[in-house]
Amino acid sequence: MNWVDRLFEQGVRGVAKRTSRRGALEKIGMMLAGAAATFPLLPVARSEEQESDAAASNEGEESGLKETGDPLSCDYWRYCAIDGFLCGCCGGSHNACPPGSQMSRVTWIGTCENPADGKSYIISYNDCCGKSSCGNCLCQRNERDRPVYRTFSANDINWCLDTDSAIYHCTTARVIGIALDS
Repeated sequence: MNWVDRLFEQGVRGVAKRTSRRGALEKIGMMLAGAAATFPLLPVARSEEQESDAAASNEGEESGLKETGDPLSCDYWRYCAIDGFLCGCCGGSHNACPPGSQMSRVTWIGTCENPADGKSYIISYNDCCGKSSCGNCLCQRNERDRPVYRTFSANDINWCLDTDSAIYHCTTARVIGIALDS
């Protein structure tokens, strides 16, 4: 066993003679930065086919949905976890972006109760991007908002990072399903 210890000691001393602490930290930092760049930070579906299928299923979900209230009011039931300008006040609707803007494919989600039928629905809050900020109908309802380390439930993030432009315009509130009772 002594020869293993001596071999290891000689190796470590040799590395210590040839490198500095700062140099070692620099190399470790470069490896970590390189590793971070190679792994995707957010799961993004980039297929246009998947996006159109999701939009079609969303339209089917919303077509039979009974709703009450004003979609241009912050008190509208879908906006329980919204933080941004309502797209309905900016030339779009509560589930579609205004012309000239692009819907982000990464979102935060919330669970809101529809007073018309008493059921809870999962709402996808998609930012619309590519035009300057709308500035109309700012709503900041942070019910069940979570810290940024739970990104899928945090609404204080610019979600326009997967679009052609990272400029935020407004936010939609799309029903993506019925919430299951836990």
